Amino acid sequence: MLKIKKLTVHYGPLPALQEISLEVKEGEIVALIGPNRAGKTTLLLTLSGILKTTEGRIFFEGEDIANLDPHKIVSRGIGHVPQGRHIFPTLSVKDNLIVGAYIKRKAKEEIKEELEKVYQLFPLLEERGRQRAGTLSGGEQQMLAIGRALMGRPKLLMLDEPSSGLAPIFIDEIFAKFKEMNRKGHTLFIVEQEIYLSLSISHRGYLLRNSRLIKEGPASALIESQEVKALCVGVDIDHGPVKVH
Repeated sequence: MLKIKKLTVHYGPLPALQEISLEVKEGEIVALIGPNRAGKTTLLLTLSGILKTTEGRIFFEGEDIANLDPHKIVSRGIGHVPQGRHIFPTLSVKDNLIVGAYIKRKAKEEIKEELEKVYQLFPLLEERGRQRAGTLSGGEQQMLAIGRALMGRPKLLMLDEPSSGLAPIFIDEIFAKFKEMNRKGHTLFIVEQEIYLSLSISHRGYLLRNSRLIKEGPASALIESQEVKALCVGVDIDHGPVKVH
Protein backbone atom coordinates (compact mmCIF):
# COMPACT_ATOMS: atom_id res chain seq x y z
CA MET A 1 0.00 0.00 0.00
CA LEU A 2 2.71 2.47 1.06
CA LYS A 3 6.27 2.22 -0.22
CA ILE A 4 9.01 4.74 0.55
CA LYS A 5 12.31 4.67 -1.33
CA LYS A 6 15.44 6.48 -0.11
CA LEU A 7 13.50 9.42 1.31
CA THR A 8 15.59 12.38 2.49
CA VAL A 9 14.15 15.49 4.16
CA HIS A 10 15.99 18.59 5.39
CA TYR A 11 15.19 21.35 7.84
CA GLY A 12 17.22 24.07 6.17
CA PRO A 13 20.76 22.64 5.85
CA LEU A 14 20.17 19.97 8.50
CA PRO A 15 19.05 16.44 7.52
CA ALA A 16 15.93 15.34 9.40
CA LEU A 17 15.56 12.06 7.50
CA GLN A 18 18.25 10.29 5.50
CA GLU A 19 17.57 7.66 2.83
CA ILE A 20 14.51 6.15 4.51
CA SER A 21 13.06 3.08 2.80
CA LEU A 22 10.07 1.24 4.28
CA GLU A 23 6.71 -0.19 3.38
CA VAL A 24 3.27 -0.75 4.87
CA LYS A 25 1.21 -3.53 3.36
CA GLU A 26 -2.57 -3.52 3.20
CA GLY A 27 -4.11 -4.96 6.35
CA GLU A 28 -1.02 -4.49 8.52
CA ILE A 29 -0.28 -2.60 11.70
CA VAL A 30 3.27 -1.23 11.41
CA ALA A 31 5.05 0.55 14.27
CA LEU A 32 7.78 3.16 13.91
CA ILE A 33 9.80 3.55 17.10
CA GLY A 34 12.92 5.44 18.16
CA PRO A 35 14.34 8.02 20.57
CA ASN A 36 13.32 11.64 20.73
CA ARG A 37 14.31 13.76 17.70
CA ALA A 38 14.97 10.68 15.59
CA GLY A 39 12.69 12.01 12.83
CA LYS A 40 9.50 10.01 13.42
CA THR A 41 7.06 12.94 13.36
CA THR A 42 8.97 14.43 10.44
CA LEU A 43 8.27 11.27 8.44
CA LEU A 44 4.52 11.43 9.06
CA LEU A 45 4.41 15.14 8.21
CA THR A 46 6.24 14.40 4.97
CA LEU A 47 3.88 11.57 4.08
CA SER A 48 0.98 13.98 4.68
CA GLY A 49 2.48 16.59 2.36
CA ILE A 50 3.04 19.15 5.12
CA LEU A 51 6.82 18.89 4.74
CA LYS A 52 8.51 18.53 1.37
CA THR A 53 11.02 15.91 0.35
CA THR A 54 14.60 16.69 -0.62
CA GLU A 55 15.16 13.38 -2.38
CA GLY A 56 13.42 10.03 -2.72
CA ARG A 57 10.02 8.68 -3.70
CA ILE A 58 6.77 7.99 -1.86
CA PHE A 59 4.36 5.56 -3.50
CA PHE A 60 0.81 5.01 -2.33
CA GLU A 61 -1.05 2.23 -4.13
CA GLY A 62 1.54 2.51 -6.89
CA GLU A 63 1.19 6.28 -7.40
CA ASP A 64 4.03 8.66 -6.57
CA ILE A 65 2.59 11.15 -4.06
CA ALA A 66 5.83 12.87 -2.98
CA ASN A 67 5.28 16.62 -2.55
CA LEU A 68 1.58 16.55 -3.40
CA ASP A 69 -0.53 19.08 -1.50
CA PRO A 70 -1.99 17.74 1.77
CA HIS A 71 -5.62 17.83 0.61
CA LYS A 72 -4.73 15.76 -2.45
CA ILE A 73 -2.99 13.18 -0.27
CA VAL A 74 -6.04 12.98 2.00
CA SER A 75 -8.30 12.52 -1.01
CA ARG A 76 -6.18 9.53 -2.10
CA GLY A 77 -6.88 7.79 1.19
CA ILE A 78 -4.24 8.71 3.78
CA GLY A 79 -5.48 9.89 7.17
CA HIS A 80 -3.27 11.46 9.84
CA VAL A 81 -3.96 11.76 13.57
CA PRO A 82 -1.35 14.29 14.74
CA GLN A 83 0.44 14.35 18.04
CA GLY A 84 -1.49 16.58 20.43
CA ARG A 85 -4.80 15.69 18.74
CA HIS A 86 -5.56 19.25 17.46
CA ILE A 87 -9.31 19.04 17.81
CA PHE A 88 -11.49 22.16 17.51
CA PRO A 89 -12.25 22.88 21.20
CA THR A 90 -15.16 25.28 20.70
CA LEU A 91 -17.02 22.99 18.29
CA SER A 92 -19.23 20.15 19.45
CA VAL A 93 -18.01 16.56 19.32
CA LYS A 94 -20.31 15.82 16.39
CA ASP A 95 -19.20 18.92 14.47
CA ASN A 96 -15.55 17.90 14.94
CA LEU A 97 -16.39 14.57 13.37
CA ILE A 98 -18.25 16.17 10.47
CA VAL A 99 -15.20 18.36 9.76
CA GLY A 100 -13.23 15.14 9.19
CA ALA A 101 -15.54 14.27 6.30
CA TYR A 102 -14.95 17.50 4.39
CA ILE A 103 -13.63 15.66 1.32
CA LYS A 104 -17.01 13.90 1.13
CA ARG A 105 -19.10 16.95 2.02
CA LYS A 106 -21.54 16.44 -0.85
CA ALA A 107 -22.14 12.76 -0.06
CA LYS A 108 -24.55 13.13 2.86
CA GLU A 109 -25.53 9.47 3.03
CA GLU A 110 -21.90 8.40 3.04
CA ILE A 111 -21.12 10.85 5.85
CA LYS A 112 -24.03 9.45 7.87
CA GLU A 113 -22.74 5.93 7.29
CA GLU A 114 -19.22 6.82 8.43
CA LEU A 115 -20.59 8.61 11.49
CA GLU A 116 -22.43 5.46 12.53
CA LYS A 117 -19.23 3.43 12.14
CA VAL A 118 -17.33 5.87 14.37
CA TYR A 119 -20.08 5.72 16.97
CA GLN A 120 -19.93 1.92 16.93
CA LEU A 121 -16.20 2.07 17.56
CA PHE A 122 -16.41 4.86 20.15
CA PRO A 123 -19.92 4.87 21.69
CA LEU A 124 -18.88 7.64 24.07
CA LEU A 125 -18.61 10.07 21.16
CA GLU A 126 -22.29 9.58 20.35
CA GLU A 127 -23.20 10.14 24.01
CA ARG A 128 -21.17 13.37 24.03
CA GLY A 129 -22.22 14.50 20.56
CA ARG A 130 -23.47 17.93 21.63
CA GLN A 131 -20.72 18.58 24.17
CA ARG A 132 -17.97 21.07 23.38
CA ALA A 133 -14.88 19.09 22.40
CA GLY A 134 -12.60 21.19 24.60
CA THR A 135 -14.37 19.92 27.72
CA LEU A 136 -13.49 16.27 27.02
CA SER A 137 -10.72 14.49 28.90
CA GLY A 138 -7.42 13.77 27.13
CA GLY A 139 -8.41 10.19 26.38
CA GLU A 140 -11.80 11.24 25.06
CA GLN A 141 -10.17 13.86 22.85
CA GLN A 142 -7.86 11.21 21.44
CA MET A 143 -10.88 9.07 20.58
CA LEU A 144 -12.38 12.12 18.88
CA ALA A 145 -9.21 12.79 16.89
CA ILE A 146 -9.14 9.19 15.68
CA GLY A 147 -12.84 9.28 14.88
CA ARG A 148 -12.42 12.52 12.95
CA ALA A 149 -9.70 10.94 10.81
CA LEU A 150 -11.85 7.87 10.18
CA MET A 151 -14.65 10.07 8.85
CA GLY A 152 -12.63 10.54 5.66
CA ARG A 153 -12.64 6.75 5.16
CA PRO A 154 -8.84 6.47 4.92
CA LYS A 155 -7.21 3.41 3.38
CA LEU A 156 -4.15 4.07 5.56
CA LEU A 157 -4.39 5.71 8.97
CA MET A 158 -1.22 7.22 10.45
CA LEU A 159 -1.13 7.97 14.18
CA ASP A 160 1.52 10.12 15.85
CA GLU A 161 2.09 9.32 19.56
CA PRO A 162 -1.54 8.35 20.29
CA SER A 163 -0.72 7.54 23.94
CA SER A 164 0.89 10.92 24.65
CA GLY A 165 -0.52 12.56 27.79
CA LEU A 166 -3.08 9.83 28.47
CA ALA A 167 -3.81 7.96 31.68
CA PRO A 168 -2.86 4.24 31.55
CA ILE A 169 -6.51 3.14 31.44
CA PHE A 170 -7.10 5.20 28.29
CA ILE A 171 -3.85 3.97 26.70
CA ASP A 172 -4.98 0.37 27.07
CA GLU A 173 -8.42 1.21 25.68
CA ILE A 174 -7.03 3.10 22.69
CA PHE A 175 -4.66 0.27 21.77
CA ALA A 176 -7.47 -2.27 22.11
CA LYS A 177 -9.39 -0.13 19.60
CA PHE A 178 -6.44 -0.26 17.19
CA LYS A 179 -6.60 -4.06 17.21
CA GLU A 180 -10.36 -3.90 16.65
CA MET A 181 -9.90 -1.44 13.78
CA ASN A 182 -7.33 -3.71 12.19
CA ARG A 183 -9.64 -6.73 12.46
CA LYS A 184 -12.22 -4.68 10.57
CA GLY A 185 -9.76 -4.05 7.75
CA HIS A 186 -7.98 -0.82 8.67
CA THR A 187 -4.29 -0.48 7.84
CA LEU A 188 -2.38 1.42 10.56
CA PHE A 189 1.04 3.09 10.70
CA ILE A 190 1.79 4.05 14.31
CA VAL A 191 4.53 6.28 15.72
CA GLU A 192 4.58 5.62 19.45
CA GLN A 193 6.59 6.21 22.63
CA GLU A 194 5.04 3.14 24.28
CA ILE A 195 7.49 0.88 22.50
CA TYR A 196 6.56 -2.56 23.80
CA LEU A 197 2.83 -1.83 23.65
CA SER A 198 2.98 -0.62 20.06
CA LEU A 199 5.09 -3.58 18.95
CA SER A 200 2.82 -6.01 20.81
CA ILE A 201 -0.13 -5.13 18.53
CA SER A 202 1.90 -4.70 15.33
CA HIS A 203 2.80 -7.10 12.55
CA ARG A 204 6.11 -5.40 11.75
CA GLY A 205 8.23 -2.54 13.02
CA TYR A 206 11.02 -0.13 12.16
CA LEU A 207 13.58 1.45 14.49
CA LEU A 208 14.62 4.99 13.58
CA ARG A 209 17.65 6.67 15.14
CA ASN A 210 19.59 9.81 14.20
CA SER A 211 17.38 10.30 11.12
CA ARG A 212 18.15 6.83 9.73
CA LEU A 213 16.43 3.45 9.90
CA ILE A 214 18.74 1.04 11.72
CA LYS A 215 16.57 -2.04 12.20
CA GLU A 216 13.38 -3.56 10.85
CA GLY A 217 11.52 -6.82 10.98
CA PRO A 218 8.62 -8.71 12.51
CA ALA A 219 7.42 -6.95 15.65
CA SER A 220 8.00 -10.05 17.77
CA ALA A 221 11.65 -10.13 16.71
CA LEU A 222 12.16 -6.41 17.32
CA ILE A 223 10.84 -6.72 20.87
CA GLU A 224 13.61 -9.22 21.60
CA SER A 225 16.37 -7.24 19.89
CA GLN A 226 19.16 -5.66 21.93
CA GLU A 227 18.60 -2.28 20.26
CA VAL A 228 14.96 -2.11 21.36
CA LYS A 229 15.69 -3.43 24.85
CA ALA A 230 18.37 -0.78 25.28
CA LEU A 231 16.03 1.93 24.02
CA CYS A 232 13.32 0.92 26.47
CA VAL A 233 15.65 1.40 29.44
CA GLY A 234 16.82 4.74 28.11
CA VAL A 235 20.22 3.73 26.72
CA ASP A 236 21.32 4.07 23.12
CA ILE A 237 23.86 1.25 22.70
CA ASP A 238 25.95 3.44 20.40
CA HIS A 239 25.60 6.86 22.04
CA GLY A 240 24.72 6.37 25.70
CA PRO A 241 21.63 7.77 27.54
CA VAL A 242 18.73 8.88 25.39
CA LYS A 243 15.38 10.51 25.93
CA VAL A 244 12.72 8.12 24.73
CA HIS A 245 9.84 9.72 22.81
